[in-house]
Amino acid sequence: MALVTHESDGTVATITMDDGKVNVLSLQMLMEVNAALDRAVSDRQVVLLTGREGIFSAGFDLGVLRTGTYEAIEMLRAGFELAERLLAFPTPVVVAVPGHAIAMGLFLALAGDHRLGARGPFRLTANEVAIGMTLPHAALEILRHGVAPSHFTRVVLLAEPFTPDDAVTAGMLSTVVEPAELVDAARAVAAAAAALDLDAHLATKRRARADTLRALRAAIEADFTELRPLA
Repeated sequence: MALVTHESDGTVATITMDDGKVNVLSLQMLMEVNAALDRAVSDRQVVLLTGREGIFSAGFDLGVLRTGTYEAIEMLRAGFELAERLLAFPTPVVVAVPGHAIAMGLFLALAGDHRLGARGPFRLTANEVAIGMTLPHAALEILRHGVAPSHFTRVVLLAEPFTPDDAVTAGMLSTVVEPAELVDAARAVAAAAAALDLDAHLATKRRARADTLRALRAAIEADFTELRPLA
């Protein structure tokens, strides 16, 4: 069963993650998202990345992650390299968060250029400290990029969950709309982004995020170096 669908309207590629449950970021899910992104690059389309009703993603497969095996390390690396790819993506990336975004699900959302959320009883949280895990170096770099400095300690060290409305104040989301309006609002943002000069967008993105991307690449390698001997 496909975990990711790809729809195109000519200028926007809508990539939807849906595993029928909580959109666990397994190696298979990550591979399918990357394949859909390959198509968007080939067609030079704006990306609209979203999840299923009530959930963007609950993060990595904890059952695999806690084994500490090579598969777990590869999954961790693939997740952060997907976030890295989105941060450096050659066209605008709009993320529509229809519900919960937890751990790697949040980190992936933070890699978008414009992040819309659905209003409701949802949590956006980096919950690693709450469940006995140390945040990876790569996660910290993404959080530094996407979270307002005033909220960084609360997000990272206190594992505080944020509602969608509070997530706007924290910098995690650009805006929040009613759930029924999310798809149309995200499509409107994506359509406006498609009218940009894409060459200028990419050149400016590379310039604006050069430091972030260098730090993130070093962090991914640091995580891999630390974890590889444990597998």
